[in-house]
Amino acid sequence: MSLNDSHETDDGMTDEFLTSTQTLRKAIPLMIKHKVPTTPVNYALWYSYTSDQNPILTQAIDQSLAQYGHCPPSLSDSLYRTHLAQHPASEQGQISHSLQAIMDELCHTMTGSQKETQAFHHALSRTCQRLSQKAEQGVNVHEANDLVQELLDESRHMHQSSTLLNQQLENANQEIENLRKALKDSLKCANEDPLTGLLNRRAFQQDLSSCIQHHTPFSLVLLDIDNFKTFNDDFGHLMGDKVLCSVARHLQVWCEQGMQAYRYGGEEFVIILPGTNLHQSRDKAEKLRKTLSGIAVQDKQSGNTVSSITASFGIAEHTGKENGLAVLARADKYLLQAKSLGRNRVLPVL
Repeated sequence: MSLNDSHETDDGMTDEFLTSTQTLRKAIPLMIKHKVPTTPVNYALWYSYTSDQNPILTQAIDQSLAQYGHCPPSLSDSLYRTHLAQHPASEQGQISHSLQAIMDELCHTMTGSQKETQAFHHALSRTCQRLSQKAEQGVNVHEANDLVQELLDESRHMHQSSTLLNQQLENANQEIENLRKALKDSLKCANEDPLTGLLNRRAFQQDLSSCIQHHTPFSLVLLDIDNFKTFNDDFGHLMGDKVLCSVARHLQVWCEQGMQAYRYGGEEFVIILPGTNLHQSRDKAEKLRKTLSGIAVQDKQSGNTVSSITASFGIAEHTGKENGLAVLARADKYLLQAKSLGRNRVLPVL
């Protein structure tokens, strides 16, 4: 809607303002229902979801709610980057609508407070005039002067409050604008591993906590590339990086139905499999193990080829009575056992 298309209501609010605030008021109860943190990214996502202006984004959130029962933080960040942050027009539109709606409501509240302050100041002025008239009629001058001084002091205080209110509004507006500009650049760095492009350990910890909080049934697959130090020692760290990136690409292709892969650290990766029990996750991990053992990585400059890539796996299912660290520790225990038994295998054996 352009400025020329906006219409003002009797109290000065535009149709665009009313639409934005109404949409936001629908979005906030949904965010509360699904325990979505009230961050700028989530405001933008759920504003867009509620307004149904981006069908692909809406479908992705619906699928996540069906699969997880909530929208994991890493998925929220990914949807933001894909559908909002990378498109300037959309960023200026959807995010601006979301944050501006909050700002507009704040402005409207501040304006109302300022009007009340002004009205109170006028009332004080009228009272002062009446007291002056009564003083002329014979009221004790000292008493009248005391009352006048008290009312004038109150008037000055209200005027100072109004000035402070306007300054706070300007500061809040500037802070939100700075946040909007910084959000796009910082979001990607916060959750993405720069080498492999997978989500990082921070994103994993957030999503794991979110699954626990929302009582989402899930399993974890923890895997470690076997003899990774040898690749670095024999072929150099650049070849080691190529191996990591190749494994990461295969993990991304392998993930399906809400699964999410993360680089946990070094040559370790972890995958969250929502709605998957121990037997199902083990079968899937076994297929992944066979896939990884068949890949080869070549350095075009040196001509060196690594074709002996294998990985060891540890699997754990969340029981519903433990925290995320306990599930991860159990998967790590099985991973260590798999490596001690000769590597290139999935444990536990069922």
